[in-house]
Amino acid sequence: MNRIFAYIEQKAGVPDETAAEMIAAAKKLDPSASLIAIAVGFGAELDSACQSLRLGYGEVWKISNEALVYPNAELVRQALVKVLPADSVVLVPHAHFGIDLAPGLSVKLKAAYVPDMMDIESVAGNSVRLVRQEFGGQVSTHVACDFSTGAVISVRPGAFKPEPSATTGQIVDKSAEIGSLSARRRYLETVAAEAGAVDITKHAVLVSIGRGIQEQDNVAIAQELAQALGAAVSCSRPVVDAKWLDKSRQVGSSGKTVKPKVYMALGISGSFQHLAGLKGNPFIIAVNKNPKAPIFQVADVGIVDDILEFIPELTEKVREGARVAVGKA
Repeated sequence: MNRIFAYIEQKAGVPDETAAEMIAAAKKLDPSASLIAIAVGFGAELDSACQSLRLGYGEVWKISNEALVYPNAELVRQALVKVLPADSVVLVPHAHFGIDLAPGLSVKLKAAYVPDMMDIESVAGNSVRLVRQEFGGQVSTHVACDFSTGAVISVRPGAFKPEPSATTGQIVDKSAEIGSLSARRRYLETVAAEAGAVDITKHAVLVSIGRGIQEQDNVAIAQELAQALGAAVSCSRPVVDAKWLDKSRQVGSSGKTVKPKVYMALGISGSFQHLAGLKGNPFIIAVNKNPKAPIFQVADVGIVDDILEFIPELTEKVREGARVAVGKA
């Protein structure tokens, strides 16, 4: 692989944190490959994002077009096809926009497509074995892929730990090669989620519960642990769907994006939709009675246990520690 491209999402001139994860994934594919970031947008915000991306990428391809002020996968595909070589290997974050962008891009490039990549098992020339998950993360699938005619791979956020890089690349303006862009759909508006009584985006520690909490009455034990830790309670989508907690407490692609320092995932399987809401590389503590739960692949500490037994015991230990600390003071 001579070159690997990474499509980088950016907002208000700030590249998404998956930009650093794409570097780690690309290095695992081919440590010697030239890594090129592609930033799309318009105006000063795009310029700012490109400058930020220089650190870590060999080159930054800038595509500026007024039609790209608001993200539109239909337009971005048109733009990328005009600048990407036919045999390109393109990495895309497996999040809202990437899920829309990547499949159609692979068709237009006549390239292989692998969604939701979790890991890279082996690389032998253009023959690559990738790991992804199916059936809600219960099964790991090993996919053999021929990169000789290119590939588009959507990479699960959080699957590759960001790596420091001393590379400082140059910005290459590809805007003149794009020409006119047109789409059958257009941006209307962004509807912000309603604010709840507790803003989970402001907390450094989150105690997050999932389907493993089993019933609404058990939510109280998570609230007791959060109170002992000085944390807030958040949750995955099944808890909101069951109406055990408000939508404002949900972490994930259809909920809130959070950047805590510590994230406790209690009874949460770890689907990509949930993990998409975690930013900032938090310290993840996962507790699940299923030893094969996908959450363990991204957790810093993994504990196989029933959360209904584990949470009360941990709460008591935290309270004991607090009492000892007060006594010494």
